[in-house]
Order: sequence, then structure tokens, then C-alpha cells
Amino acid sequence: MITLVLLPGMDGTGTLFADFAAAAKSEFKPVVVAYPNDPKLGYAELEPIARAALPVNEPYVILGESFSGPIAISIAASNPRGLVGLILCATFARNPHPLLPLATALMRPFPAGRVPPFILDRQLFGRFVSPRLRKQVRALRSLVSKKTLKARTEAVAQIAVSRQLREVRAPILCLRAKEDRVVPRGACDYMMRIRPDAELAELDAPHLLLQAVPGDALAAIKSFVDRRAGNSAR
Repeated sequence: MITLVLLPGMDGTGTLFADFAAAAKSEFKPVVVAYPNDPKLGYAELEPIARAALPVNEPYVILGESFSGPIAISIAASNPRGLVGLILCATFARNPHPLLPLATALMRPFPAGRVPPFILDRQLFGRFVSPRLRKQVRALRSLVSKKTLKARTEAVAQIAVSRQLREVRAPILCLRAKEDRVVPRGACDYMMRIRPDAELAELDAPHLLLQAVPGDALAAIKSFVDRRAGNSAR
């Protein structure tokens, strides 16, 4: 069975993967990566943590969700032994918002804050929000600090892994949410221009698509692995 290594979004806890990982057990061996709640750890420091979770002498696929997309790309670019596929889920290879560097620079001197819950629900889930999803997101407040979230937003504003994306030899799947209010459509379009050989799957879903439509996401991933990565794993 192929291992599916799941790299988390901005919160870094991996707890939002719970439902998807449970569903994925029928097709894959899911491994959920979690990052320390530490604002001093940027992309360069978090990548070794993700690498440490990679299987040894087993075929595996890496999935980078949102914030972790650049980490997944960087790992895949080194073409590590056992890697048979890269999945980029509602993510980016460079800062997805042109004004984000300016906004983070202006806010740097000020204390870290939190997005109001009703805005967070709208951005992450839109019409797909449910009491269960809302509860899962609210629980993150006790697990990840405002300073850590602010630092990771600043890291996103500076990230650029376009060169590394060009160097990936494993098959690539881009999962795009049609109703994503966090990462714009152009971020996926940009990655597809760099890698026209990549496969694109668009889902009727919000930004947190693995959480909102786990069944549809799993079907798209299984189809990709069976067609593009399965032969490499044999």
C-alpha cells in the first residue's frame, strides 16, 4: 500500500486532516505531519521536520496543503527515493497575493491578532461550513499562537519555489477548489504554466477542500495515483 504523507496548512497541527485521513485508510497508509507551534520556524526550518516523516524503502506520495505546498515542492524537487507522486492542494509556488508582502511589512510592528470567527468561516468554508467544521477550526485557537500564524503569513509573502517545481520528476496533481477564497485561481494557473505536464482536478469545494469534501478529494487522488504514480510504485 502506498503511503500518503499529509503536510498541513497554516495552523501546522495536522488535526484538520483527521476525517480525511480516516477515509483515506481504505486506499493509502496516511501519515500526518505536524509542525511545532513556534513563530521562529519558517519554511527552511519546517522542511526537515516534514522530511523526517517520509517513509524509508516504501513508495509514497506527498500532499502539501495550502501553506505546506512550497515544502512539498521543495522536498519533491530533490527527487527522494520512494517518491511516486506530488499533490498540490489549494496551494501555491510563490506568494499568491501581490499585496501580501506590503501588508505584512506594514503590520510587522503591531501585535499579532486573529481573524474574527465569522470571517474565518466565510474564507475557509463559505457555503460548505457546518457545525462540525466550525468546531474543528475553533479548537485550533488553543493549539497555535497568534504569533506563529503571523510569522507563517509573513513567510508566505516571501516564498518562491518556482525553480524547484521545474525540477520535480515525479507526477504532479494540482487540486483546485472552485470556491477557494484564500488562494486565488491564478496560483494554480501559474503552477500549471510551469508544469503543463501536471494533472489538474477541480473540485466543487472551498479552500479547505480535504475537510469539506473528503470523499471527492480522495477519489481524485486515488485516480491520479492509479494512473500516474501506480506504475512507479511497483
